[in-house]
Amino acid sequence: MSRTIRRGNYESGADYVLEYGELRFSFNEDDFAQRIEQAAVRLDFVVPGLDIDELSDLVELAVSGEIAEPASELGDHIVEHWDSLCEPQGRGLVHWLRRLVFRGAWLDQRVKEGELDIVFDTETHTFGYVQPDRGPDPIELAAEPSWRRLAYTR
Repeated sequence: MSRTIRRGNYESGADYVLEYGELRFSFNEDDFAQRIEQAAVRLDFVVPGLDIDELSDLVELAVSGEIAEPASELGDHIVEHWDSLCEPQGRGLVHWLRRLVFRGAWLDQRVKEGELDIVFDTETHTFGYVQPDRGPDPIELAAEPSWRRLAYTR
């Protein structure tokens, strides 16, 4: 007899919601903004430490898929380079920001439910995830593209 696992949905608030299939992840405003900034840093698009207006533009981009009225130089940069940031086949910057936020919440929920453990690699000085019931080897996450060529620099 096979066992079906009913996974929980990540929830830190109700300000923003991402859904994929049966999964529904909801975020409070601060959690979502932090995750968006972390995603943009991971994509080599910004450096950490965005100011409130820059972060507001980045959140608007992730939520709306565009920036109607930029509030910062980052917003102006995104609008100026919009055609290049919208890669073909829907795999542009917006897609990757959303994907990384979703992936991070999915991983956090799996840790919370005991399906994954967080480990620190002393050689690379990075964190990773292991499945405790499958041994000590870290799981490999899909690589994300670098947006360094279009990165926002102050």
